[in-house]
Amino acid sequence: MNPKRSTLLILMILSANAHGQHDPARNAVRLLAADQTDDAVKMLTGARKKRRAPPISAAERCFVLAMAACRQGDAAAAYDHARQAVDNGLPPERFQAGPRDVLAPLYAHGEFKKWMAAKRKPLLHGPLLGSLTDTSVRFWVRTSEEIDVRVMVQVVGENAGRAAPITGKARTSSALDYTAIINVSGLSPNTRYRYEVHIDNKRARPPAEFVTYPKQGTPARFSVAFGGGAGYTPQHEHMWSTVAKQKPIALLLLGDNVYIDDPTHQMTQRYCYYRRQSQPDWRRLVASTSVYSIYDDHDFGDNDCVPGPDIEKPEWKRHVWNTFKQNWNNPSYGGGTKQPGCWYSFHIGNVHFIMLDGRYYRDLKNGSMLGPVQKAWLFETLKSSRGTFKVLASPVPWSAGVKPGSKDTWDGFRAERAEVFSFIEKHRVDGVILMAADRHRSDLRKTGRPKGYDLYEVMSSRLTNIHTHRLIERAKGSQFIMGYNEKCSFGLMDFNTIEGDPQAKYRIVNIDGKEIHARTLKLSQLSFGVQGGARQDGGRQKNQADRRTEE
Repeated sequence: MNPKRSTLLILMILSANAHGQHDPARNAVRLLAADQTDDAVKMLTGARKKRRAPPISAAERCFVLAMAACRQGDAAAAYDHARQAVDNGLPPERFQAGPRDVLAPLYAHGEFKKWMAAKRKPLLHGPLLGSLTDTSVRFWVRTSEEIDVRVMVQVVGENAGRAAPITGKARTSSALDYTAIINVSGLSPNTRYRYEVHIDNKRARPPAEFVTYPKQGTPARFSVAFGGGAGYTPQHEHMWSTVAKQKPIALLLLGDNVYIDDPTHQMTQRYCYYRRQSQPDWRRLVASTSVYSIYDDHDFGDNDCVPGPDIEKPEWKRHVWNTFKQNWNNPSYGGGTKQPGCWYSFHIGNVHFIMLDGRYYRDLKNGSMLGPVQKAWLFETLKSSRGTFKVLASPVPWSAGVKPGSKDTWDGFRAERAEVFSFIEKHRVDGVILMAADRHRSDLRKTGRPKGYDLYEVMSSRLTNIHTHRLIERAKGSQFIMGYNEKCSFGLMDFNTIEGDPQAKYRIVNIDGKEIHARTLKLSQLSFGVQGGARQDGGRQKNQADRRTEE
């Protein structure tokens, strides 16, 4: 193919895929990964001349220009860009993290080595809490080299100092992109702990605190934040501090957590993860809040991707999955190496969270989003669950009509959606709340079920994105109850299962910390009666959540 035509084709693809999250820095890195270095430089330097240029910070522009200079073999220019990037506020550890193969010429530059020596840090990313339970926790870290990392956990409060710290340790591995998971167990339920991360017998970060979950299976009160649509946007990155101020016990990221759109180049994938992981607001949040993640199209493949049912086809699937695992701290990942994926479940008190993979096995031809293995797991998990509430989290909306004309949501897999809903009714599974992301707004919708209780879906997917989707107030097959798209927002679920009629309150909170809407769902609305079918109460309690007065 003609080189100019090839370049034009790449630029057209980048432009189309970038629509949902304008990001010239990421798009330039994708060009670098495709060996289109000159075009990457033009994209970065030309963006400032456009009247309606997408936002990019001076620091990020200089960082990617340093990458481009390394690609061109100009280490001196890369060093100049690196100095400018740090002068404009870029965390120096970004250059330590890499991508290391791309920045190798810079690492060999004498002046850079002298300059970076005083700025070098052993802990590059993390700690990121994950897989928290009532008695254990896991800490994810990335370091500058293969090294031993130790975490010391001490109870906070009146018992502090009476017992020796509980310690966990692990060694980071270059094979895992210099990451490691440190496990700590033997903790007490519903207890506040303070911890320190030590490398070479020195504290690597300021101490942080977390609270263990209530004892599994017991009634409790707690809040969980959730959302998606979290492309890297400098002016919206303070969203992570806004989330932290709400003090959720967990954060559920339901897809498009970083916008990559480049499944064939690990360089782009790592760049997007490193950029977020170095962000100060993000680091403070995840050091004290347990994070759970699933992927969607923009962080697994590209826009609206349908990779098909095969494990190894396309061949990039497993590589993307491995990179995903290296950058999160989930309890498990699908069926492991034999059956890759990102589905899993976990409990907080007596609430059961069931996280689904909507991409790896997505197959339009055979009408399945989940694939047979995950679907069998889902049905067994629902059937055996003893959770008062079961939160069924999907990367894309369950509700009909929320993305008109598209088959990317569950509208493209109607038979399988009906199968899931019918299973809930056949096995009389009480307390199911649907949860999803994907649409760049926050919604509450209801799907009527004549043979069971109505299914309510909480949706939110504009954590940091610029791009907005309109509210869909009229749709065939689902009912709009409330929604918001004026600013970035996230969902907050306040669970109270101590009440005689346990309840889950959905709140939409915007990036300024303002509560926009709130509705309460009660277990009595989400339960089957003593006899077959839905509750025999005339629907009086069901309609409480639909009232237009805010609670």
